Amino acid sequence: MVGDPWHAAKTEVRFAAPPWHTQSARWRQIDAQLPHDHLAREIRHAMTRLDVTPLYDSYAGRGKAPHRPDLMLAIVLFETRRGQRQPSQWFQDTQENCALWWLGFGIHPSRSCWYEFRDRLGPYLDTCNEQVLHQAVDEEVSGVKRGALDGSAVAANASRRRLINDERLQQRLEQLTAACHADAQGHTPDDVPGWMATTAPTRTAQHKRYCQAQDHLTLLQAANQRRSPSERRPPDKIVVSTGDPEAALGVDKDHVFRPLYTIQTIRDVDSLLILSYDVFAQATDAGTLPPMLARTEQLTGRRLQEVLVDSGYVTGVDLAVCAAESVRLYGPWKENDLSVSQERALFAKEQFQWVPEQDAYRCPAGQLLKQSGREKRLRSGGREEVLLRYKGEAQTCHTCPLRAQCTTSQKGGRSLRRSEHADLIVAHRAWMETAEAKRVYRLRGQTIELVFADFKEHRGLRRFSSRGLVRVRTELALEVLVHNLLVLHRSSSQKQNAKETHPTRAPIAA
Repeated sequence: MVGDPWHAAKTEVRFAAPPWHTQSARWRQIDAQLPHDHLAREIRHAMTRLDVTPLYDSYAGRGKAPHRPDLMLAIVLFETRRGQRQPSQWFQDTQENCALWWLGFGIHPSRSCWYEFRDRLGPYLDTCNEQVLHQAVDEEVSGVKRGALDGSAVAANASRRRLINDERLQQRLEQLTAACHADAQGHTPDDVPGWMATTAPTRTAQHKRYCQAQDHLTLLQAANQRRSPSERRPPDKIVVSTGDPEAALGVDKDHVFRPLYTIQTIRDVDSLLILSYDVFAQATDAGTLPPMLARTEQLTGRRLQEVLVDSGYVTGVDLAVCAAESVRLYGPWKENDLSVSQERALFAKEQFQWVPEQDAYRCPAGQLLKQSGREKRLRSGGREEVLLRYKGEAQTCHTCPLRAQCTTSQKGGRSLRRSEHADLIVAHRAWMETAEAKRVYRLRGQTIELVFADFKEHRGLRRFSSRGLVRVRTELALEVLVHNLLVLHRSSSQKQNAKETHPTRAPIAA
């Protein structure tokens, strides 16, 4: 950190001097009362690892002298650790909490100042997290070799009861546009329904959100049209949240259908560090493995060698990505719609023998199912997977004594689909049956699950306090930053205490 009392930023911008300094009577009084292991002291010492010069440089130097951003960041990290993520709460606590007075040297920023600082801080949090993780690698706290990946749904800051389809959205947009036009002319709108904001400024903000909802709904309608006809939903059933248009709609951990975001984290198996994080505007974990691997390399400067995941991340496409990047994936394979029969009474795909030299499957009756074509399936994240079709001859299947156990087709024979990544899938399933793979995979539950337990139970991250993907990413990035800072600070303190307790003995002279 930069500045007196920590470091001073090399910038031409003039910042307001805090009311107190380390020799102020009030500050010294609070300092004497704070326990030596108080969170505020830990935050202050841990922040010496951060170079906030880019944050200082983001100020243009115009207008009223701003508060020092290092002091404001220290308060934000303290509040985040205590589960307070709303700028309005930061404002209230700086009026009442003496630990925050000590940490911020008596500054009392206004409510609007805290909101502005939250938005200013967001773009620099990745850089701060990179600094901490690079130091952890340099100090050998983590080797960034093995990580556990998982995701969890977090409720968006939007009502689950205010979801509207395209028809109703268009109607409301017309009314809002007319009301905003009347506001611009200095007139009171003739009709203000119960759902509409009651003042001109809030109606303008509401109109902006509804326009965002319209753009997002257009994307959802286009995505719906790209689905196969059997999976396509009626257009009037495609809805969007007007409170947070970017949020996805899905079922959360409490089985409630609502607007939500999915947070993803990779936790280091060999330490308490969180190696990477991100927020996705979707309701499932599908398609998040490749971007999370890239995020880990971006934040740590190293590529993971092994990743522990649950079955939702183990697909043919993801196995191909891991193979291309030389990453060993640990996770159970779960059958999907490529290979299982619709009826349990029929022979499963595993009961058909793959014959690679003939590029065919051999059925339980000994007949060959030969390749009859190929098709492309759209997977999550816009990825495509090629499926090869294998089909038995209709005449042979109709006369087969095992036909009733194999197929219900009245015209053709039994058919199977084989992924272009089938060899990787077979090899992965065989590997996961080994004792070594099972031993390593047992480490997953005792690492990544603790991250979400801590975030939700101790930090209150069951619902985001802000709206929009950019701001919810800021909330998660702050959680990760203060977590990793404290992990690194406590690790260094333990090493230092160990050296002081057991100093290295000087060699005895001959």
